[in-house]
Amino acid sequence: MPSFLLEPPQAEPLSLGEAKAFLRVEHGDEDDVIAALVTAARMHVEAQTRRALITQVWRLVRDAWPADGGLTVVPAPVQAVVAARVVDAAGAAHAIDVQSFVVDAASARLVVPPWSLPPPGRAIAGIEIDVRVGHGDAPADVPEPLRHAVRLLVAHWYDNRGLVAIGQSVALMPGTVAALLSQYRMRFI
Repeated sequence: MPSFLLEPPQAEPLSLGEAKAFLRVEHGDEDDVIAALVTAARMHVEAQTRRALITQVWRLVRDAWPADGGLTVVPAPVQAVVAARVVDAAGAAHAIDVQSFVVDAASARLVVPPWSLPPPGRAIAGIEIDVRVGHGDAPADVPEPLRHAVRLLVAHWYDNRGLVAIGQSVALMPGTVAALLSQYRMRFI
């Protein structure tokens, strides 16, 4: 089932100054372009790894409680459950105590005994769980290989704006970035 971004990160894993220093850009003419590239690179790294780099709040929507009591959280890593609701047959949302959930950060799951929770009255999207995810609030909280992947993507996209080589796009992710991301990809069974 889907996840929806409720609160985006309040910072990027790479500041504008850090990005400009890495690109060796000393003027301010392209600050907006570079800032947009940093955001796009963060979002690309997050999509490739299924992780939130900087703290964000997402809503998980489910149809039913899983029989085994484990809910996978994407994006990871999960920090905390912020709110939870179950929707009854009339469409009214009822709050669930967030203390009912145990955060298993190692496996990016929420664990809850399903028999202890009210069943949703709505067959589709009857459960909503808001979670805080991410490595932390500050760029320094993000693992350095992921920050470096953002740097490399920003540099690659900055240097290859709009260029297409014969038979392939240079906008593709460079192999060095893929290698940095490979150990951080979340794999779910």
